[in-house]
Amino acid sequence: MLYETIFNIFNSGILLFWMLLLFFPKQSITQKVIAYPWVPLVIAFGYIYFMGMTSGTFSADFTSLNGLTKMFQNANPQGVAAGWLHYLAFDFWVGCWMLKNSQEKGVKHLWMLVPMLFTFMLGPVGIIIYTLVLLLQGKLKF
Repeated sequence: MLYETIFNIFNSGILLFWMLLLFFPKQSITQKVIAYPWVPLVIAFGYIYFMGMTSGTFSADFTSLNGLTKMFQNANPQGVAAGWLHYLAFDFWVGCWMLKNSQEKGVKHLWMLVPMLFTFMLGPVGIIIYTLVLLLQGKLKF
């Protein structure tokens, strides 16, 4: 199915961009990616595509945990794909910000590998670890 192919392109393609952030942080292409994170912008179009494919069947109750649970249980594959692309876009945007911020603050890249990997896999946990790195290095200014 077409939507499976599109999903797989986004889901696998993001790995290439994370590898740029992790292993080639100072390369020209990576610097262009973090200067303005256009990758999440491209993913946003995929998000819009999948939201459009839900054809009005996507209903959300964000007011309770029970409502959210029902939303994901009843979602069609396109709705789930839209939700996943949401995560991919925002986690990558945060990764770009962290890399750019760490370079501006003079944090050695070796210190960034763990926070970046955690941001890739567990989003907010990576932000916590990055904050701890900044605190340990005396680079966090309030």
